[in-house]
Amino acid sequence: MAMGRGNAVVAIVLVLCLVLPCDMVDAASFTVGDSSGWTFNVVGWPNGKSFKAGDTLVFNYNPALHDVVVVDKGGYDGCTTPSGAKVFQTGKDQIQLKKGDNYFICNVPGHCDAGVKIAVTAA
Repeated sequence: MAMGRGNAVVAIVLVLCLVLPCDMVDAASFTVGDSSGWTFNVVGWPNGKSFKAGDTLVFNYNPALHDVVVVDKGGYDGCTTPSGAKVFQTGKDQIQLKKGDNYFICNVPGHCDAGVKIAVTAA
């Protein structure tokens, strides 16, 4: 009887391993700005690309020059960082997209206005 329970537990674990990560299997990774990285005039980089919830954006940049801030539409449009916003500063940040609109700006004065910002919609 103990052997039967053990087999049942193994079967359940295997089924869960196959079922649970299904949405992550299709997740993709995108390097923002491609080989240029997170820099000036990157604002048009998302054009023509398809993104899904769970995809990862990789922001490569010199942390002495830039950062990445997750903002809402108002922060994106106005190039402002809301109080409590998540600021990334490693120079090799990886951010997973949520379903819907995702907005990112550089918090360094003048950079967002110079196009160091992107808006990405994930299906």
